[in-house]
Amino acid sequence: MKSTAHIKPEGVEIAETILLPGDPLRAKFIAETFLTDVVQFNTVRNMYGFTGTYNGKRISVMGTGMGMPSIGIYSWELINVFGCKNLIRIGSCGAMQKELNLYDVVIGMGASTNSNYACQYNFQGTYSAIASWDLLNKAVKVAESKEIPVTVGNILSSDIFYNADPNAMKAWMDMGVLAVEMEAAALYMNAAKFGVNALCILTVSDSLITHEETTPEERQTAFTKMMEIALELA
Repeated sequence: MKSTAHIKPEGVEIAETILLPGDPLRAKFIAETFLTDVVQFNTVRNMYGFTGTYNGKRISVMGTGMGMPSIGIYSWELINVFGCKNLIRIGSCGAMQKELNLYDVVIGMGASTNSNYACQYNFQGTYSAIASWDLLNKAVKVAESKEIPVTVGNILSSDIFYNADPNAMKAWMDMGVLAVEMEAAALYMNAAKFGVNALCILTVSDSLITHEETTPEERQTAFTKMMEIALELA
């Protein structure tokens, strides 16, 4: 039976399409709310993973934790050990543009970053981490069919949550970056490296402009529109 130090399915199937929230309790909520015939495939480090059925198709969901090192580990193993082909991050983000409000859905066409994650590839330049067109195109069409407004564009995957520089986000905002989160760039790079599909769908949980914010409970259970879009991509 396939297993790693971080994922031990004990023979339970992990589907080719997997949703990846940062919060393992969000993974549990999705499995219990949207999926049928659910089987848990991971409990290691309390990073819960589940496989079930949605509209007749098998789909998995698993937490990844916070930050690029964490999603980098889990996505690498899901791709290279367990054969996942479509990896869809669903998470929260901080709005960096005034037109974005709490609960708005943002899709990351590209993921800029202040991380050194790409250094491992020895690029002689700057790599642009982008989503898979197939998943991005499908997600936009699903959102349109469900009449869910989405904003598509560049996001920032930051290594720093509490930044000592109070002006650190200004340059990114001036370049039109929509929102900040902490994982997508590593996911996009791993997917590109190993020839699979990846997409990041986010819900605005707070605003760097208005300083409004949602509660932890709302971030765990109330961000359902992005979940509905992601589930249709199976």
